[in-house]
Amino acid sequence: MSESAAPTTPATLADWLAHAERLHPQNIDMGLERLRAVAARMALRFDGPVITVAGTNGKGSTCAMLEAILTHAGYRTGVYTSPHLVHFEERCRLRGEPASAATLAAACAEVERARGDVALTYFEFTTLAILHVLARAGLDAVILEVGLGGRLDAVNLVDTDCAVITSIDVDHTAWLGETREAIGREKAGIMRPGRPAIVSDPVPPHSVTAHAAAIGADLWLCGRDFNVSGDKQQWAWAGRGRRYSGLAYPALRGANQLVNAAGVLAALEALRPRLPVTAQAVRNGLAHVALPGRFQIVPGQPALVLDVAHNPHAAAALAANLDAMGFYPATHAVFGAMGDKELAPMLARLDPLVDHWHFTDLPTPRALSAAALQAAWQAQTQRPDATSATHASPAQALRAAAAAARATDRIVVFGSFYTVGGVLENGVPRLQPGQPADGTARQRL
Repeated sequence: MSESAAPTTPATLADWLAHAERLHPQNIDMGLERLRAVAARMALRFDGPVITVAGTNGKGSTCAMLEAILTHAGYRTGVYTSPHLVHFEERCRLRGEPASAATLAAACAEVERARGDVALTYFEFTTLAILHVLARAGLDAVILEVGLGGRLDAVNLVDTDCAVITSIDVDHTAWLGETREAIGREKAGIMRPGRPAIVSDPVPPHSVTAHAAAIGADLWLCGRDFNVSGDKQQWAWAGRGRRYSGLAYPALRGANQLVNAAGVLAALEALRPRLPVTAQAVRNGLAHVALPGRFQIVPGQPALVLDVAHNPHAAAALAANLDAMGFYPATHAVFGAMGDKELAPMLARLDPLVDHWHFTDLPTPRALSAAALQAAWQAQTQRPDATSATHASPAQALRAAAAAARATDRIVVFGSFYTVGGVLENGVPRLQPGQPADGTARQRL
């Protein structure tokens, strides 16, 4: 091709994603003006109710539970969630299945036609493509997960019918502020006047409730408008006008999932006039919901735990959940993390539980190197008996951990979506005694 020839139009989804990465000099450019201009040209419009989910942790689980219950109620659902673990197509689910690469590639072409000379970031470009797919899929309900913050996130260009805000903690401080109050103010930006705003965080920042009052949102607070109770066998939920009793605990493991489930039921109650669901749909949805990488326990010898915990709040929940698993002779950790995370409190939470650390590089310039992670751990560990090693990839780290572990041990993989995704690239590992991870059976995601 001569230098003057026109550039080749991307054809495959991979081509379009590579193209999207080159459109803007920054990875993040907060603001909705550019997006609104392109979205208007695309005439994006949703017929069914839209539920937007923001928060520091618990967003993916909340989206998955909403999707599962609405699907069991017979509704045609669409979900946008990010980031993905292995394949980009995971970000867009239509009626419970990932959208095809061809469908997403065609949507990228629509965004390209509409954007003109508007510079979009990778996230903005792909968000518009996925919104285009969802808007044209004939859906009864659409569930949108906020990528970062809320007020200025690309997802917030859609006027939600019901906002859900999960746990709020300190993360992404360079963009959202350094306090829960500042971060809560950003999350609250997804609320809309006169529409339900569900807050499942039991102790939300004042900035969240103040913003709801200022704009006249229909605020549902945990402990005031809905609450949960239960014992080891079952739990109950009570809202403004409805109660569910004798519920089985959600299929997603971890004590934090009950808080997420409470917010889900409040959202469904608030939307009951438009999306009525039966008690049986609630029970079936919670019993069958699945979401890879959220305290996912893979049976085998040794046991394998996969968790995308990537900030101090999530690391604390992971530590509590690991502690509740019972006794294991030794715990091996595969850990990789981004450079912008609060590393010290994450390591401190897991330090008492981990006997053997396997630090790993990750395939992104945002990540800390395995050597840097190891040095940070060595500088603060209180475990002189613990060991550590570094590896070039999560898969290599898991192989080493599996080879060193006994059948009665456990391995926990955490720290980033990249870390968990790196061990799931070829399916879910099934560990067997005395074998490295690549010599074991795997099942597809």
